[in-house]
Amino acid sequence: MKSLPKNVWVLTLGLALMMSASSLVVFVGGLVGTMLAPSDNLATLPVAAIIVGTALATVPVALLMKRFGRRMTFLSIIAFSILVSLLAAYSIHIQSFYLFCTSLALIGISVASLNQFRFAAMESVSSDQIPKAASTVLLGGIAAAFIGPEIAVRGKELLSASFTGSFVLLAFLFVFGFIILSFYQNVKINKEEKDSPGRPLTNIIKQPIFWTAVLCAMMGYAVMSFIMTATPVSMHVMDGHSLEDTKWVIQSHIVAMFLPSLITAWIINKIGVTKMMLTGILAFAICIGIAYSGHHVGHYWGSLVLLGIGWNFLFIGGTTLLPQAYHANERFKVQALNEFMIFGTQAVAALSAGLVVHSLGWENMLITTIPLLVIPLAAILKNRPA
Repeated sequence: MKSLPKNVWVLTLGLALMMSASSLVVFVGGLVGTMLAPSDNLATLPVAAIIVGTALATVPVALLMKRFGRRMTFLSIIAFSILVSLLAAYSIHIQSFYLFCTSLALIGISVASLNQFRFAAMESVSSDQIPKAASTVLLGGIAAAFIGPEIAVRGKELLSASFTGSFVLLAFLFVFGFIILSFYQNVKINKEEKDSPGRPLTNIIKQPIFWTAVLCAMMGYAVMSFIMTATPVSMHVMDGHSLEDTKWVIQSHIVAMFLPSLITAWIINKIGVTKMMLTGILAFAICIGIAYSGHHVGHYWGSLVLLGIGWNFLFIGGTTLLPQAYHANERFKVQALNEFMIFGTQAVAALSAGLVVHSLGWENMLITTIPLLVIPLAAILKNRPA
């Protein structure tokens, strides 16, 4: 198979640096929330804020890319994110919980842009390289899994208020990301194809392949976000495990989200996307079983690793299937709808995680995720994508 073009590697390296914003917020958002929030039930609101911001920004970001091109949109949003990272640092410094949540919601605009990297990579390659391009870009998340929590810890005491320095360091990562993304080049498409309005969205969403792709990615993200958001609160705040152990579990989880991308293209070629996504649902089920069985560090670690693997198989599976539902000139509106549905559902999951884990406890919270896994399972078994 021919090598991947420069665009894919630029996007991979850029994602490695800037997706650190997500892993940083997942790691410290609930901890800063616990310090600043007026109520324990609001402790995970900062984590939910970045996800809500992502969900709300998905459609506007896609429309900006359609109007101005991917490159200009990427660079403009990264520049904006440098300022927002500093705003987050300032909000901690002045002990403003709601300003902190607002700044994280604005960082969600950056995350919405980063989530378009996989589509930009897929557009840069031939159809036979789509699974490899999508999985390669997501490999950048492995580095992000370490960089985000690492700058969180190193920046915690860098300035007077805990974790203020962490977001200052994040601003520097966005600076480097801006430099890297300046090497990205827009992909040219046929003028006739570009000018054609394409099919109405109502016709596109009637396709079974569209719903299989969206439901697998959507429910996979919702379950992953729900459990992941609640983990630092349950593990560190409620069970009293150390910050280092909590960091290790979150880092391991995020590595497990992206490390399988080394072989997912190979898995798709060998067993097909259907079996890979079914394996992802099985990984989620085992994850819930392990997490339910105890509160030791090993239980958290094992369950969060499987949570990451399950997410990877469902998310990449859905991402690989989605282009089968649209033509090139329809891509922005379909991608925008796909992203809004995925991250809107994820936002609901993240918003409710803190309340549910405090109200029902860790075990009962886990049980509530089981019906969500039945939805993609039913879609896969009914439609049987190739």
